[in-house]
Amino acid sequence: MMPPLDGLHVIEGSAFVAAPSGGMTLAQLGADVVRFDQIGGGLDARRWPLTDRGESLYWAGLNKGKKSIMVDLRSPKARELLAELVRAAGTFLTNFPARGWMAYEALAETRPDLVMLAITGNRDGSTAVDYTVNCALGYPLATGPADRDDPVNHVLPAWDLVCGQTAALGILAADRHRLRTGEGSSMSVALSDVALVAVAALGHISEAQVNGTERGRFGNDLYGAYGAEFSTADGERIYAVGISPKQWSSLLEATDAVDAVAAIAAAGGYDFRDEGDRFRARAEISAVVAPWIAARPLAEIASRFDELGVCWGRYQTFRQLVAEDDRCSSDSELFRELEQPGIGTYLTPGSAVAFDGLLPVEPTPAPRLGQHTDEILAERLGLSSAEIGALHDEGVVAS
Repeated sequence: MMPPLDGLHVIEGSAFVAAPSGGMTLAQLGADVVRFDQIGGGLDARRWPLTDRGESLYWAGLNKGKKSIMVDLRSPKARELLAELVRAAGTFLTNFPARGWMAYEALAETRPDLVMLAITGNRDGSTAVDYTVNCALGYPLATGPADRDDPVNHVLPAWDLVCGQTAALGILAADRHRLRTGEGSSMSVALSDVALVAVAALGHISEAQVNGTERGRFGNDLYGAYGAEFSTADGERIYAVGISPKQWSSLLEATDAVDAVAAIAAAGGYDFRDEGDRFRARAEISAVVAPWIAARPLAEIASRFDELGVCWGRYQTFRQLVAEDDRCSSDSELFRELEQPGIGTYLTPGSAVAFDGLLPVEPTPAPRLGQHTDEILAERLGLSSAEIGALHDEGVVAS
């Protein structure tokens, strides 16, 4: 199929997670995304995890499908070149300070339909990262075992990732507006705003404001419904939930717990059609379900759970995910075995959005830093080989 975003040209000036993930999302749907970096690499060029040769798996993972140019960002001539590239592309995504040559007003002076999105830490422009945002939201004090009172941070940079997707959506919305009206857009997305929107959407703000309460710690129990961690006879750990009526009835049937759970409901005056009652009685329910699971190996449990449509998952490490999970393999529709220059061959996913069950664009590796410098300068700005050579000699660009 023709890539959905074919014809959308984006220049990306970025570091870390949010902006690069947003640009990669667009690239994996067919947009032409060119990332620029300081000569030698920016702040995230050597972020862990690293290979034994010092190559950043992090950088390669967040820049798949893009093109790369390297310039001396301190050079006025390099900034002029980048400004011309932005104007030629018509769309700019960045989490660098949007001032000076990167200010919307300066870039849009000769490109009035410019679409630009700048990611900031806080709405006022002050600095913030995922972990400083998350600590203020309440989640670290509602995460972890119920008997702990110290904060527990998550290891997933969730707000960065959501921010990247929000940025990609904002660019697509502005591009549609441009197609309809011919007008450009100057947009900003604050990482902390993205997090606050999510916290409000999930009811935490209204819970505190309307009910005068706040979420406590419940360990691995699923708040407001039934979900719990269990151990199998062969030492595996699984998680099973009963949120929908079908999930709930399937779990009870699979674990031979129908009668026992009905007795719990009768004795306690519970109505287990209500998710809240399942949560209130979670300890009593688990006391019935857990022995059935503990008496059987994972393979037997998996077979019965899958047969009856139980909603469940297995706890596994990253290495187990790669070695044992069929969803993470080259036989899946999502992944391909790709050779990443300087690193080797490994599983690389495409877009999570499937079009008629297929990837909209075949996955491609991340570029090497500066891999496309000469190509971009020649094709986008029309510079001759002599002019490009002079820029190399002056240290303005590198490849």
